[in-house]
Amino acid sequence: MKLKFIEDEENYIKVLIEDTTPDFVNAIRRTLMADLPKLAIENVTIYDNTSALFDEIIAHRLAMIPLPTDLDVLVPRSECSCGGEGCPNCVVHYTLSKEGECTVYSGDLKAEEPSWAVKDEKIPIVRLLKDQRIILEAEAELGTGKEHAKWQAVSGAGYSYYPEIEITDECDGCMECVKACPRGILASKRGKVVVKNIEECNLCKSCSEVCGKNA
Repeated sequence: MKLKFIEDEENYIKVLIEDTTPDFVNAIRRTLMADLPKLAIENVTIYDNTSALFDEIIAHRLAMIPLPTDLDVLVPRSECSCGGEGCPNCVVHYTLSKEGECTVYSGDLKAEEPSWAVKDEKIPIVRLLKDQRIILEAEAELGTGKEHAKWQAVSGAGYSYYPEIEITDECDGCMECVKACPRGILASKRGKVVVKNIEECNLCKSCSEVCGKNA
């Protein structure tokens, strides 16, 4: 099996996998979604909540906030030497204290250490009116997506077949396929059809449908 990284951004990655089968690639996709450990809020202690939302809704929204994960530092709570009591090796603590009128965002969730600070600070949690407030503490721990969606390390894992476009010697240069391609994958060059940006092809087959040679 061969791997080639096509795009590698902070929150997106695109990989070309060769010399393998679709079922193996699908197994990788399922593993990424279900078995890769991630940090997420599990326990919430609410000391005061006079907002319009119930405590349970606030806790659920906190759990779905993406948190930075360092597997070199943390271990699952069930496997920790503290016996599940909750120590710095298995639990990360957060606090939130806010009073309205304002919108409470994920950035208002303060980590015990800066390295665990929330990356996306603009996720809204609740709207507080005048004199409303919310005060809470939260514990985050490692888990996997098969336990709960909040522990999914990836949220949009998928795969597709790599497109192959062959221009045969039978092509008469009518350029109907070039006109039909909705993504501009095909182009005309010196009277011949050429393929460009093949990775943008979504296999719609519009080109083959209008080609008179396929009739």
